[in-house]
Amino acid sequence: MRVALVSPYSWTYPGGVTRHVEALAGELGRRGHEVRVFAPWDPPDGRARLAHRGVLPQRVAPPPWLVPLGRTVGWSFNGAVSNVVLHPSGILALREALRAYAPDVVHLHEPVVPNLGWDTLTDWPGPLVGTFHTYGTSRLTHGVAALGGSRRWMRRLDVRIAVSEAARWTGRRFHGGEYRVIPNGVALPAGGVPPPRPRVPGDVLRVVCVGPRVARKGLPVLERAFEALAAEVPAALELVGADGPVTEAERAAALARADVLVAPSLGGESFGMVRTEAFAAGLPVVASGIAGYRDVVRHRVEGLLVAPGEPVALGEALRELALDPALTARLAARAAARAEVYAWPRVAAQVEEAYADALATRAAASFPRGPRRWPVPIPPLEPAPSPRARLARGARRGAPLLAVTAVAAAGALALRHGHAAAVAGALARSSPAWVLVALTLMAASMLLRAGAWRALLAAAVPDARIGLAATFRATAVGVLLSAALPARLGEPARGLLVARRLGRPRDRLPAVLGTLVAQTLLNLLALAGLGAAVLATAGPWADPGRVLVAVAAVPAGVALAVTAAPVLLRCLPALRGPAERAREGLWALRDRRHGAQALAAQLGAWVLQWLACWALLQGVGLGDRAAAPAAAGVLLAVNVTAVVPLTPANVGVFQAACVAVLVAYGVAEGPALAYGVVLQGVEVAVAVVLGVPAVVREGVGWRELRAGALREAPVHLGPRVTAAGPHPAGGASPAG
Repeated sequence: MRVALVSPYSWTYPGGVTRHVEALAGELGRRGHEVRVFAPWDPPDGRARLAHRGVLPQRVAPPPWLVPLGRTVGWSFNGAVSNVVLHPSGILALREALRAYAPDVVHLHEPVVPNLGWDTLTDWPGPLVGTFHTYGTSRLTHGVAALGGSRRWMRRLDVRIAVSEAARWTGRRFHGGEYRVIPNGVALPAGGVPPPRPRVPGDVLRVVCVGPRVARKGLPVLERAFEALAAEVPAALELVGADGPVTEAERAAALARADVLVAPSLGGESFGMVRTEAFAAGLPVVASGIAGYRDVVRHRVEGLLVAPGEPVALGEALRELALDPALTARLAARAAARAEVYAWPRVAAQVEEAYADALATRAAASFPRGPRRWPVPIPPLEPAPSPRARLARGARRGAPLLAVTAVAAAGALALRHGHAAAVAGALARSSPAWVLVALTLMAASMLLRAGAWRALLAAAVPDARIGLAATFRATAVGVLLSAALPARLGEPARGLLVARRLGRPRDRLPAVLGTLVAQTLLNLLALAGLGAAVLATAGPWADPGRVLVAVAAVPAGVALAVTAAPVLLRCLPALRGPAERAREGLWALRDRRHGAQALAAQLGAWVLQWLACWALLQGVGLGDRAAAPAAAGVLLAVNVTAVVPLTPANVGVFQAACVAVLVAYGVAEGPALAYGVVLQGVEVAVAVVLGVPAVVREGVGWRELRAGALREAPVHLGPRVTAAGPHPAGGASPAG
């Protein structure tokens, strides 16, 4: 039989689906079939790195049975990065290659993923089989696919396969139809599954985790759990593939060295091929009790299941195996027996049956075949969240919407009062040259801010070296996140980016955050200077002075709170150590050389921002009515109001601050509002132009940064117990 296996994912950015397709092709070839694999291919060059968030593809030679289909673009989906074809040339290449090969059956993997599967479903006239690998619960993503016609196209599949009950649930819930479950396969060792390594109490427990460092894999949870575990029992942890792809041989060698595989994923997994590879290596598995893993690992049969995202539960499960070698051996023996269920010869035989059924179906029916089977409103596989969790989630989702609605209402009210024409006229008359000058000054100010921070880091962490380019990228990422999200999340984000470059993040982060506090004090000093400059030129009781007197008092109060925070935190025993390290960063200002450098660079950055605000006054034609003092007042007001941001980039509040200041200087409300729009546009443009390349260069997004924060809180395991308690995952019952 001539078989065409079509994968939507780049072959040189391998993942679970790619490995499945490669192994299936090999097994079908051994069973006498002629097999070709059609998949995208990214060469290892700068263009690929730019399209995949700074990650280069593997340098491998294409196998003779692979038909390359062109380049891909990496995009975030389901807590990971999917590398798929977006350019029409890849679709045309697949059409031409399939017609030239003329297979008896086309086997689409992930047919719901654009664009290769979608086009093949509508274009290829022969038998079609589709394997669904993904477990997901997002109604939005699947709803968009349905609007694009995915449900109608899926009806052209003669046979639908799901790799697990979780993937089957996703297919039935969002795409309709019926699915047969055929799991991912695993290659068994030629000499059989090896016996577990003998252990006695007190031996080192060798733990291995295989997978990339993406948000859904939960590596920060494992790192926190292992730190607490190592404090109580001898243990060693090996991370395989966390910071780059690994070969099959490297993965197999790591499994052979280990006593247990741990899989701390937070969700979004449909099967977990590494779990069956651990079975084939004779290893028990400690895994999160998520839907996709419960199909593979049975609690207290082949391993232990714990609640996802709970480092204490994970650490206690690993401690139980470390202290009970007999339990580890029993689980390992059952895992070895379980590996036979997933052996590739057995899985390939089931796939052959699916091909035969597809050929028979195509011979007996025409399109569309049979009654339309709509998606089924089946209950979710995961436990329902608690009322408190649902309330918190609703608040997180509703607060930004409420803030945006309030801004839109305020904007509509402002325009209703006759400002629409004035705003439009002021924007139309604005000078592009002055706007470009302001953009340049704002960008230069970010470079000086990065230089000031680098000087503080050099004083606070003298044993670690970090260059200006790294601090500039972290600063750019922080500014971008603060501009895109309704909170000051950019500050901890840039701290995490730098802390991970200086060694162990948990040890370095308090001192790095202390340098951010020190830089905040410099900012408050600059704000106080701006307030003094405005009051000196306008007088405390003149119209501009009355507007800014209260505002100018805010930095003093914030500075006092920031300075006192480390002292107050030292009163809490759990935070005394981090507070001491944070104080080291705060006291970086006492270093004469580096402190002077930081002061000069930070104040220079404020001068450039002041000049940028003044340049925009010229650009919108307000230079004759509002000069340098007005620019200082605007800069003071927008930065003080940014302390408590309500919307992304503080839209609305930002413009209100500009209007309040400029009206006090005699500017009409319409032109003042136009100035606020242009000024914020310049700031957001600088954040995007400098921040997006920095995000690509760093190879991380906000999800990864947020997950990294999990490393910082200490974890303490509970008292040791010998009797097995209730199953903590909430979904699988103990067996055996």
